[in-house]
Amino acid sequence: MNVIDQLEKEQQKEELPELRPGDTVRVHARVVEGTRERIQVFEGLVIRVTGGGLRRNVTVRRVTHGVGVERTFLVHSPRIDRIEVIRHGQVRRARLYYLRGRVGKAARLRERRDEGAGTRAQAMRARAARARGAAGEGDEE
Repeated sequence: MNVIDQLEKEQQKEELPELRPGDTVRVHARVVEGTRERIQVFEGLVIRVTGGGLRRNVTVRRVTHGVGVERTFLVHSPRIDRIEVIRHGQVRRARLYYLRGRVGKAARLRERRDEGAGTRAQAMRARAARARGAAGEGDEE
């Protein structure tokens, strides 16, 4: 491990939620105004996650009063106090730029429903078992 890797490891934050495109997050950022410092909350949808390690960036988009605002945050920056994940959205892309052209209900995303910890095969088996159970309930009458 060289010196640069050691310095990067020291700068990284330990407790960070797993951020994926489609997640709705609340970012608490420190803002300096003159001599005062305060926490500003920015809540929106993650449309892009780039970089890795210490250079990891997250672009968050929100629409306020009909105007779309996007901010890019360095996840490990000392200016970021904390990041809360409010909900997980189900998406099939890594970049959600198509949401820029959508307004209102068209810009909504379905919520991701994880089956819990485990492999994808276990999740598929659980889903199939639920489907069999739902199909079997209607035949009992």
